[in-house]
Amino acid sequence: MRRCFGAAMLAACVSLTASANAEGLEPYQMIRSLQLVQDRIADGDHAALPIQRRLLAIIDERLHTADFENPHNFRALLIYSASGGNPATLDAVISRLKLDEDQSRLSNGLTQYARGDLRAAREMLSATELSTLDPELAAPLALVIGSLLAQQAPTEALRFFDQARLISPGTLIEEAALRRSLTLSAELRDPERFALGSRQYAWRFLRSPYASQFAEAFVSGVVALRGEIDLALVEEIVANMRRDQAHVIYLRIARQSAIEGYDNLLTFASRNADKYADSGGGLDPRSVLYGNMALVASEDVKDVLHTLEHIDAKRLSPNDRKLLNAAREVARKILSRPAAGSEASARQGSFPQGEAVVAQEGEDEQLNGAFVEDTLKTLQSIDVLIAEARR
Repeated sequence: MRRCFGAAMLAACVSLTASANAEGLEPYQMIRSLQLVQDRIADGDHAALPIQRRLLAIIDERLHTADFENPHNFRALLIYSASGGNPATLDAVISRLKLDEDQSRLSNGLTQYARGDLRAAREMLSATELSTLDPELAAPLALVIGSLLAQQAPTEALRFFDQARLISPGTLIEEAALRRSLTLSAELRDPERFALGSRQYAWRFLRSPYASQFAEAFVSGVVALRGEIDLALVEEIVANMRRDQAHVIYLRIARQSAIEGYDNLLTFASRNADKYADSGGGLDPRSVLYGNMALVASEDVKDVLHTLEHIDAKRLSPNDRKLLNAAREVARKILSRPAAGSEASARQGSFPQGEAVVAQEGEDEQLNGAFVEDTLKTLQSIDVLIAEARR
């Protein structure tokens, strides 16, 4: 409903943020302006982000002198709290109010949330019955409670995220609830819900300034659900993105798969990354790197090393250069492995026949032992490089 205020109301919000004195406006009126600005952010208006920050600062200042006998203003105080309000302001304001038991629990719980005491906030808020609250408050509160329950009770957290979306569709609240649901769906091994949430986000919120967080959750979820999620669905979801977005998504899936050694997913992601690559720029060195990492231990290791040696490291990020160095080192070690018993065989003629067999076996064992020890050291150093590259 609040979307119908349109451009005129947004202009009023801009005027409000530019004003040094907002004494004539009540907190509930400012909260409505804030909600409109947040809806613009969800629609992809990045210019509304600084307006949101300024509005929160103005609301924070106005709350100190507001009349909280007006129930609309008290609700605005709680909505402000759920939007990441200043805990010092909340303490100062709430301490002078006469509240009933439910009002005290909600206000103190949200103050603890704003303060960062998530355990106390969870204890105070998790039993809240949203149906008894005004929808304007119930939606952000559902988002807060879902976030508080995400680690301890992910299934229950998803229920609150669903409620937030149902109460406030098309808003920044729904955008955040959808985005946070993806991680939980992957953790709960629910590929259908993960795919549905990803598709809904890709259809509606890809212009959001928080879409990079969606991309991170989507990539991690696809990797975590490998073998369970339908890759055709992944292709369908990514097809809703711009070409450059799709390219980056597949590259990130390929990179994570290469590090973890998930060859099938790596092949899928590398193929699609090439499909979305800018044809005018030639092969993306990242795609070449990730694709060849899976082939280092294959019979074609000599060709793989040749390819890796010709990747322009200057076109890679610092972490991908570490991956490139690690892949090259593995390939070189494999190619430098000594032929078992080669040196012993050359000296076989200086021993009687029976002793030669014993000597050869002993030297083979020493050579293999030395190789294993050397390889383990190399792999340990490579593991360090890969661990650094994950960061």
